[in-house]
Amino acid sequence: MLWPVSSLNILIAHGLREKLLAMGLLWLRALAGLGMAHHGYGKVFGGMMGRLTEGVAAMGFPFPELFAWAAALSEFAGGLALALGLGTRIAAVFVFATMSVAVFIAHGSDPLNVKELALAYWAISGALILTGPGYLSLDAWLFGAGKTSAPNPPA
Repeated sequence: MLWPVSSLNILIAHGLREKLLAMGLLWLRALAGLGMAHHGYGKVFGGMMGRLTEGVAAMGFPFPELFAWAAALSEFAGGLALALGLGTRIAAVFVFATMSVAVFIAHGSDPLNVKELALAYWAISGALILTGPGYLSLDAWLFGAGKTSAPNPPA
């Protein structure tokens, strides 16, 4: 038998919604953050900085080595920060900026199947800028950031 709607409303009103939201944000942060960090790791530690710098120069950015390192570190350190929920909104801004360049400039004329991963990271980082990390994060544990107050249950 299905739960009556009123029973479900009581569960939701007593914090289930906030718990599910926090678990969803943790899941999203962990998977996207570790994936992003993996891509950045290859650039920072895998000998790919020369190729990345050439690509940044070809896009017309000034100081291509600086911007290449900024992008690679945004992916690696930003990805780790997102996964941990540490400095989440700041890290998400850096990832969002990096993925904006990847989606709309570097892969701007490419078909969707080429740029879809960068587009997914772009969308996820944009969502984390708006939502914050949730209460299952280092931000919440260390600074109280990301905690939400549950609405008063209906009478």
